[in-house]
Amino acid sequence: MDLDQQIQALIKGAPQDGNTPQLIESIAPVLKLLAGRLRHLEYYVMQTLDNDWVMFTLSHRTQTEVEKNVIYAFPTLKDVSAGSFSRSDPNLIALPVPVVDILFQMLAMNNIYSTIFFETPGNVTVGTEVQRAELEQLIHQYWQSLVDAASQTNIPSDIA
Repeated sequence: MDLDQQIQALIKGAPQDGNTPQLIESIAPVLKLLAGRLRHLEYYVMQTLDNDWVMFTLSHRTQTEVEKNVIYAFPTLKDVSAGSFSRSDPNLIALPVPVVDILFQMLAMNNIYSTIFFETPGNVTVGTEVQRAELEQLIHQYWQSLVDAASQTNIPSDIA
């Protein structure tokens, strides 16, 4: 699925509560912008058998009291089992998730700091980090630009 198809699938699969589909539509340009910066249309995310995503807690190298929770997104299934990410726990699985879904889910996860997208198959040492705060800030800026544009179009041309 391309990014537009992913957004449409996300809207279609959203709870029909009168708000969520409209919310997704309103932030779709931001989701598409961030997803477009990444190399893959889907990534493998480690999950429990209950479909809860597995978070990893990272500690700062010199300031051990500084921690952040991250999700790892892998380009291939083989990369999930590489290196220190390997899990022998039979209650964990890795499933492919569309990149737009990953970004949208970050908004719902209050205790997540970021998602690290590993871009190069076979290399799980270098990734692209997308912080939840960055995503929220881009959404706020986008909405503000819409408000600003709407307020400027309501100004009469003969105001002077």
